[in-house]
Amino acid sequence: MKSLLTKTTKILAAVALLGAVSANAFTEGKDYMVLEKPLSVEKGTLTKVFSYACPFCYKYDKSVTPKVVEKVSGLKYVPYHLKTKAEYGEAASKVLAVLVVKDQEKGVNLLDDNSMFKKAKFAYYKAYHDKKERWNDGKNPEAFIKAGLDAAGMSMDEYNKELENPKVIELLKKWDESYEVAKIQGVPAFVVDGKYLIYTSTITSVDGFAKLIEELLKK
Repeated sequence: MKSLLTKTTKILAAVALLGAVSANAFTEGKDYMVLEKPLSVEKGTLTKVFSYACPFCYKYDKSVTPKVVEKVSGLKYVPYHLKTKAEYGEAASKVLAVLVVKDQEKGVNLLDDNSMFKKAKFAYYKAYHDKKERWNDGKNPEAFIKAGLDAAGMSMDEYNKELENPKVIELLKKWDESYEVAKIQGVPAFVVDGKYLIYTSTITSVDGFAKLIEELLKK
């Protein structure tokens, strides 16, 4: 009897272990796909393709993205704004690209509360989604641009000057790659190492999201 119990216990333990392994296993085609044309980013990155006009992008940035980046050791967060969505998509990309470059030059993390990029991004999010601001439906780009710059603490003169910065021009060119990614499943779109597009429909928790990213980083 003791031998039978011991054998049964071992079997149950093996089944439980197999179940645990299966639960943590991620598969191509179900949890992620491999992009035919990778994004121009470094290894060790999580790229988020987003739009200021996307409500789910806003929700992820409030409660998911920062926690996931914090959980995965050494992970670099890379935002790609989608200029083809909403009336001020292109204007938003220019403002945010300028501020990303300024943050990088100052050594400020883009997820830090002191980030100029983050301040402008959330100013747009809150105005568009919480206050339902539309800046005259595309007919007042000056007001839209000013809303982001005011939040970041940058003058219009400095902004116009920074638009000529080669780093800003290069970044905007890279962000154009986001369109092909967004076409696949919309935004937000999360890409690991520039090549593994995560299916957001399979994300059920921050921990699960982090584990998937960790597995993809090892490929």
